[in-house]
Amino acid sequence: MVNIPVRMTTRRIFLIASASTAAGLCLWTVKKSWKAEAKITTGPNEEVTIVEFSDSGQRQGTIRVPKVVKGESEWKKQLTAEAFEVTRHADTERAYTGRHWNMHDKGLYRCVCCDTALFSSETKYDSHTGWPSFWKPLAEENVKSSEDLSFGMRRIAASCRRCDAHLGHVFNDGPRPTGLRYCMNSASLRFAKFAS
Repeated sequence: MVNIPVRMTTRRIFLIASASTAAGLCLWTVKKSWKAEAKITTGPNEEVTIVEFSDSGQRQGTIRVPKVVKGESEWKKQLTAEAFEVTRHADTERAYTGRHWNMHDKGLYRCVCCDTALFSSETKYDSHTGWPSFWKPLAEENVKSSEDLSFGMRRIAASCRRCDAHLGHVFNDGPRPTGLRYCMNSASLRFAKFAS
């Protein structure tokens, strides 16, 4: 058995604890600056251009509206736990579990966070993936795309232009005429059925 002097052990513990504390402070500082940057770029005075639609699907026109910016506690009060994780933390619901994947009613799919019109049942199709899929958005102005490099993959994420809610992903294996598949999470959508 090797005897290690108590003084050497204490010094190692001190050095390890100091390094861990320094690393933790650096990470905290970086995260704090990221949050500060996010607040600056998504301030309450920012406006976006979207296209409004009536619940009957009629295009109402292009308008400038304030960007919807809320804190996590406000979103948690408004949304279900699943909708919060999907829209605010870019989570994905399990395939074949969402309420809209197999829906065939005629209507509009609106953002669950801010009610912006996003997709129409006219462009919805069965992609055999277990998620509601559309070959194009109702208005390109209402849905924005960004690169998503999570999970070691390169994908295109789709989000609501007005509130930045994560909706799903866009793939190049859809039907004509666009060849696109907007693979959305049911939890990010609110369905507004057309009146009969």
